[in-house]
Amino acid sequence: MSVRSPFDDLPTSPALQSVERSGAERGSQQQSGEIELSVLWDGIRRYLPALLLTSAAVSGLTYLWSKSQPPVFEASSSLVTTNNSNLNSLQNTLVTASPLPQGALQQALQGPTVLGEIIQQVKADSTLGPAERQLLSKNLQTELQMQKLKTLALSAKLDLGGNGIYTVTAKGPTPVSASHLADLAAQTLLNWDRGRALSGVERAQKALTAQLKEIDRQLHDGQPNDLEHQTLVAARATAQRNLAQAGIQQEGITGSLEMVSPAVTPLSPVAPKPVRNGILAGLLTLLLGMGVAALRTVTDRTARNEDDLLNFGLPTLGTIPQLRKRDVVFNGIVRAARQAGLYESIGFLRVNLLSRLGNSSGRAHKVMISSTAPGEGKSSLTAALADGLASSGQRVLIIDADMRRGTQQEVWDKYEKSHDWVQLSGEGGARTLQEAFLNPMQVQVMQVEPGVHVLPAGPGIQDSLGVLNRADLKACFDLWGQNYDVMLIDSPPLLALADGLLLGRAADAALLVVEEGKTSLQAIRQSLRRAEGSHLNVLGFILNKVSVGENRSYVYSYGYAPKGR
Repeated sequence: MSVRSPFDDLPTSPALQSVERSGAERGSQQQSGEIELSVLWDGIRRYLPALLLTSAAVSGLTYLWSKSQPPVFEASSSLVTTNNSNLNSLQNTLVTASPLPQGALQQALQGPTVLGEIIQQVKADSTLGPAERQLLSKNLQTELQMQKLKTLALSAKLDLGGNGIYTVTAKGPTPVSASHLADLAAQTLLNWDRGRALSGVERAQKALTAQLKEIDRQLHDGQPNDLEHQTLVAARATAQRNLAQAGIQQEGITGSLEMVSPAVTPLSPVAPKPVRNGILAGLLTLLLGMGVAALRTVTDRTARNEDDLLNFGLPTLGTIPQLRKRDVVFNGIVRAARQAGLYESIGFLRVNLLSRLGNSSGRAHKVMISSTAPGEGKSSLTAALADGLASSGQRVLIIDADMRRGTQQEVWDKYEKSHDWVQLSGEGGARTLQEAFLNPMQVQVMQVEPGVHVLPAGPGIQDSLGVLNRADLKACFDLWGQNYDVMLIDSPPLLALADGLLLGRAADAALLVVEEGKTSLQAIRQSLRRAEGSHLNVLGFILNKVSVGENRSYVYSYGYAPKGR
């Protein structure tokens, strides 16, 4: 169940309605599949370094894994099948097996009769080493049980009449074992094929033998007359001739298959192929990663660049690059922000902000800096902007108005551990915003650097909105800003608390910090709706934590650093 804010039901202005319509049109274009190739390529390019590293790692690991695998050799034997019936002169002495139907030989090879015989012969084969016999027989037995042949394979090239070539391919750990297994499998198939014809002759012999026994019984046990006796004698003679003929045919029986070419001992293994496997694995990983990156780009609903923010009808006053965490940890945000590229980015922001604020008429410009959600860098950006304004001669007062999670003092403690306290109004008095609202005439502020003073928020409290409601914010800000050019109000996120809406009413303008790749377009739209409902003067956006590769101005600024002497 979603929680609605009371500000969501406020009427929106025509300008905001236009912004929402442009955002909806953009969304409909994305849903209809109209994605620009440049946008798609930019999305892939963001992930390209990681994709290249990942594909290189997968390629290397695949290469090493393939190289560690035992070699596999492959050999082949060929059999020919002919359905030749031009043997009329020999049909009394030669029996040929009936033609094999399509797929019969494959079924025979993987069946227990043929494959079982091959396994027994492999186990008893003294030409193979004990390790080879054990490995081959184990693999064949497993494949027989699973009905999935891998060690042996059969391929056929047959014409419409069923005549053609069968190729038996065998794999083994050594060249000799591969060729020997191929010949063994081919010979076993030949024996099975001959056995088909032999079984017919054997059945005929059994029938003739049974017939002779019956005739002999009738001759000895019965009392046939002369005609019956002569008939039985003639039948016995015929049966004896047929039985003798069957014995002769048994000696000359043949199958429908003949050996064409025995296996040749291979010189090199067919597997593994580390180089090929490594290249294919790397390419597959790269293509798959690019597909995932393209899908994420298509489905991405976060602010990635200034073009995304233009759809809301407000300008982007500054694009701030992402700082390295190491620089922030060791030097603090203020010192880290003075690097060449970020210094110039803050400079652009400062110029754009002051040009939009115009003439102060002798009073401080009160600017609220907020974001949609915590963690988007508004407090660090406020400190960096104050430092940039002070470097241009501006007197800056920072009001840490996030009374639940105030961080300005922590930010400046990284810059300098000890700070002097100066009088903001009256004598002595409060040193936190919470206390200052109770007695705004007696307030002290922390001097963090020349031209920059900070009024910390104080310890976190739960009822920050109640404190703001009881205070006369506009009067307090006017009083405290008398001796400054710019007052920067570090506000809580607009979607997290309603504090920012109250603070924004007492400010002259508001800036919305947007984190690249994290702040959703829906969150921006909802924040602007709330700001519009509270009549906040939102000047524009600050795109924060932009990747260096995406921020070309950062590269230009860094490359245009002062030349060493």
